[in-house]
Amino acid sequence: MLNQIIAVFFIAFFVATSALFFCVALVIWLFTVLFDNRLVLLHLFSSFWASVYLWAMPAWSVRVEGRSTIRMRDRYVFVSNHQSQLDILMAFRLFFPFKWVSKAEVFRIPFIGWNMYLNRYIKLKRGDKKAIAKMFVDCEQALAEGNSLFVFPEGTRSETGSLKPFKSGAFILAKKMSVPIVPVVISGTKDALPKHSLNFHGSQKMSIRVLEPVLPERFAHLSAKDTGDMIRNIIAAEL
Repeated sequence: MLNQIIAVFFIAFFVATSALFFCVALVIWLFTVLFDNRLVLLHLFSSFWASVYLWAMPAWSVRVEGRSTIRMRDRYVFVSNHQSQLDILMAFRLFFPFKWVSKAEVFRIPFIGWNMYLNRYIKLKRGDKKAIAKMFVDCEQALAEGNSLFVFPEGTRSETGSLKPFKSGAFILAKKMSVPIVPVVISGTKDALPKHSLNFHGSQKMSIRVLEPVLPERFAHLSAKDTGDMIRNIIAAEL
């Protein structure tokens, strides 16, 4: 019962503060959109916004590792395992400018989705060939403009924590645009907020680890599928 009460208060806090934070995000967008082509300042504010919800839950301990392996001015394709909705908040804890590739449904969420539009994050509509083709064009344009991408190549959350097969999209892009791939390992989030649950599950230790970037010359001779298998093996070895 206590866990359910905590969950209700946390959700209420999330909803109430989202409206406030979106207003701040809108002001930042208005004052920076003309000179901040990559919307770095807006994304970093969004990272703070997301981090507030991890900081606000004292029972959650978050550790960030490997941040020094990536450089703010460089572009990457980040690929991560996916266990929980909390993985999104964890990725924001990197405070690194990137564009999310996210399913279209998330863009419909009030305040959160509106902020995603402001940030020019990239929409993916599953099962729609035209929308998928547009997603690839948008991703290529984002990379060409010097942006990084963050992708969950499993496509959906794993209920067991075991890695699902990786879809090839992120690796097609990395090969075509000759961009380093950064494997990211997230752990502990499955226990903190399991799939299909909004309940509080007590004290949890969570971590996000940025592994060494895999440079394009390492996968230039590989197919997109083989590249995905290689990155999947790297992440699996660290889980």
